[in-house]
Amino acid sequence: TFSSENNAIVPVPKLENDCYDWHARHKEVLKVKDGISPEIVLIGDSITHFWGGEPAGPRKNGPKAWEDVFGKKRVLNLGFGWDRTQNVLWRLENGEFDGLKPKYVVLNIGTNNFSGTKNARESTSAEVADGIKLICDRINSKSPQTKIILMAVFPRGAKPPDGFRAKINALHPLLAEFAKS
Repeated sequence: TFSSENNAIVPVPKLENDCYDWHARHKEVLKVKDGISPEIVLIGDSITHFWGGEPAGPRKNGPKAWEDVFGKKRVLNLGFGWDRTQNVLWRLENGEFDGLKPKYVVLNIGTNNFSGTKNARESTSAEVADGIKLICDRINSKSPQTKIILMAVFPRGAKPPDGFRAKINALHPLLAEFAKS
């Protein structure tokens, strides 16, 4: 059971501003997703969003790496800059994954939950883990045969003692335990 006070599990649309129009990207996903008929769906934040693929973001930070990894595979990029778990939940509840049956979903989300802003408070590691679990449950309910590749949250901060690193390091064992199932 999840705490009702955990904002990481309460679906909400855009919270933060970035270098793109969040709502326009959501509409573009709804427009292109069925035509792509993806074998792979990437779900995440700016790290995913600005890598490459369709729908195209305002920049591509790794076109050669994208090509090397995916080649001719049909990939849908559901990365949205500044997204948190609650944003992904909203997008899953508002059509972005409806009707899709990819072989794989690669999920890389949670780092932005550790940033508190005027729009959303900072989440604890346990709360982020609950948000990620709920995302996996939603994906599984929409496409039970899809295999979910749950990525660890990448390190943040210039040096290991940075406060983000401790929170991320506390999240990883929670995700590893959940990933067993």
